[in-house]
Amino acid sequence: MTTEQQTAVITTPTDREVHVERVFDAPRERVWAAFNDPELIPQWWGVGETRVEQMDVRPGGMWRYISAGPDGNESAFRGVYREVTPPERVVRTFEWEPMPGHIMVEIAEFEDLGDRTRVITTMQFHTPEERDGMLNSGMEWGLNASYVRLDALLAGSAA
Repeated sequence: MTTEQQTAVITTPTDREVHVERVFDAPRERVWAAFNDPELIPQWWGVGETRVEQMDVRPGGMWRYISAGPDGNESAFRGVYREVTPPERVVRTFEWEPMPGHIMVEIAEFEDLGDRTRVITTMQFHTPEERDGMLNSGMEWGLNASYVRLDALLAGSAA
């Protein structure tokens, strides 16, 4: 694996956005499935155990995940799908339930690189403070830990 595959590139193009770019060693359809199949999400999302309580991947559909950290404490994340264009793009809202009302828009684009896939995620926040709060929350560490688990899932599901 290359360094590019093991670490997400995170930038802040504006004071209300976070841009994440990561290449996965799997075809786009498999990466799309890993991001959008409720059976696969618990195998890689988060840093502890994750349960998918709801995941209706269609415009207007809702999603909700409950994550238990290594310490056993649980917290939930939820949102609504705004746009779903398989296997190219998904747009959804994202809210961490312990901080209600701080809702970001997450745009994930899946670029076909043949046997590899570039995922470009743009997170749009209402305020610079919300963006900075996310950046300071340990998001980068958690995101990269999740992506390492996703690498393992994709490697194990090679067909």
